[in-house]
Amino acid sequence: MKVKKKKRAYKATNLPPGTMAYKGKKTSLKTVIDIINYSNQTFTKLDCNDVEDGFHFEGNEQVTWININGLNNIEDIEKLGTHYNLHPLTLEDIVNTSQRPKLEEFQKYIFIVFKMLYFKDHDDLQYEHLSMVVGPDYVLTFQESDGDVFDDLRERIEAAKGRIRAQGADYLMYAILDAIVDNYFTVIEAIGDKIEDLEASIFEIQNDDSTTPSQIQQLKQEVLKIRRSIFPLREVINRLEKSDNLIINEKSQSYIRDLYDHIIQVNESIDLYREMVWSLMDMYMTIISNKMNEVMKVLTIIATIFIPLTFIAGLYGMNFAYIPELQYRYGYFVLLGVMFVLFILMLIYFRKKKWL
Repeated sequence: MKVKKKKRAYKATNLPPGTMAYKGKKTSLKTVIDIINYSNQTFTKLDCNDVEDGFHFEGNEQVTWININGLNNIEDIEKLGTHYNLHPLTLEDIVNTSQRPKLEEFQKYIFIVFKMLYFKDHDDLQYEHLSMVVGPDYVLTFQESDGDVFDDLRERIEAAKGRIRAQGADYLMYAILDAIVDNYFTVIEAIGDKIEDLEASIFEIQNDDSTTPSQIQQLKQEVLKIRRSIFPLREVINRLEKSDNLIINEKSQSYIRDLYDHIIQVNESIDLYREMVWSLMDMYMTIISNKMNEVMKVLTIIATIFIPLTFIAGLYGMNFAYIPELQYRYGYFVLLGVMFVLFILMLIYFRKKKWL
């Protein structure tokens, strides 16, 4: 029985510009606020429920990183927007999870939107909307839900590993983007393994295997979704590299250029895998066609062998009164012998032609 698909209702929402309206699906999550304040000599970490706890760090020549988990808490985001004088359109894009990756430069801050991809429970790929506001001495990040790829970065800051504690907010911006892009490589590697496994299984499929086309289609949709999430970030980092904004220190530009090389590599890999996925269906259909051709070849050979035998049997099966061989005592055995010799000769011919 064919199930009738329920039609979706499409309705446009025309809200005034700058209106904050969370458009994601994670509305029931509790908002968690992580605050990290550091300098070369000091480090402070707070887990709190009020964004105002991080306001008193401002103006002490330290870097403050405020991370909000949960975009459904409009009130806290508005508090941050008011305190750091963020543009209303910036606040609107922060909670709009359908916003594509982009970069906007304002007089006092840089606003970046991108997508964070990571695996949850090893094989569950998560797509998360992430926004970042970068100021002279602060970085604000807004993510849709709890769970991210910044654990190693937080550990480096706390343990004072590397140069991050000696750098400013612009380097923290680079470090966050670098963590995002590095995790893209992990996602791309996992997709590559899936493609290789599916390609190997295609050569081992049986004629009655009906799951392979759906697996290919599912993988194709996953690759396209990943590409839509990753590809626009190339333009964002390219603009960031060429930016002359005073917030970005000249020393940080070299790191951003290296980051641009990485995102180019990621995009080249995802384009390569996209072409490979598209070719999997052609490969599948070719293999199925070859298997069908093998079956048809065997059936054709069997039919060809029985054509002369059927002719002989039909000839002597006619109801004529006078057929010379009917009165011959050994006619039946001679006829069987002729049919057997024809069968052997045809097999030898087919073998010689390498049809068998």
